[in-house]
Amino acid sequence: MSDRTILDLFRLDGKVAVVTGASSGLGVHFARALAEAGADVALGARRAERLADTRAAVEAAGRRAVAVRTDVADPASCQALVDAAMAEFGRVDVLVNNAGIGTAVPATRETPEQFRSVLDVNLHGCYWMAQACARVMQPGSSIVNISSVLGLTTAGLPQAAYAASKAGLIGLTRDLAQQWTGRKGIRVNALAPGFFASEMTDSYPEGYLDAQMERVLVGRAGDPDELSAALLFLASPAGGYVTGTTLAVEGGMLTS
Repeated sequence: MSDRTILDLFRLDGKVAVVTGASSGLGVHFARALAEAGADVALGARRAERLADTRAAVEAAGRRAVAVRTDVADPASCQALVDAAMAEFGRVDVLVNNAGIGTAVPATRETPEQFRSVLDVNLHGCYWMAQACARVMQPGSSIVNISSVLGLTTAGLPQAAYAASKAGLIGLTRDLAQQWTGRKGIRVNALAPGFFASEMTDSYPEGYLDAQMERVLVGRAGDPDELSAALLFLASPAGGYVTGTTLAVEGGMLTS
């Protein structure tokens, strides 16, 4: 009989995680949570100077970290982050595709450049990162794509590019799971967060979040630790029988 407990299933001891968009917001929380669960972490973001604080948070949790300036819209940059993780740690077990940007431009005025820039990061970038990681991941590995509740519903702002990218990411998640879980042993899932504090929510119009809370059954914005807990479930052996799914963490918003 195994001595392993249920909580042990959430551990990532001896594992290595790659987190994109790790310079601020939810990416910092994800990196810290993965480290607290026992993983060493490779950190990627375009704002490399801001990765120092995230690296310090990982190290404060007793784990090792490597930080690399990464533009996920560039496949070569994605490969460089994975190469750095392999050089430093010798393996990649978890990918958290967290890098993302958004716009709030009315659809009749959004330029091709604005629309494409969002998809380049939010959708294409997740694909390039997943490709690079899947080439070196071993069976038992996990990819978690950070989608959004706005990939499943609308929320009163003009966000065609963002919503399209996040809905596309859910479709990408299903397909990569179908391709890789049986053949490579790599599980691929998505998180669809509702409203959590981030640079994006900081840019919302005054009063917008309060108005949206009427749709949230829990009646409040989410705590980042609640989202990190869901991430650990999908990333760790605790979620070993889950693949190709999208886990909505949105306080009941989708029921309204």
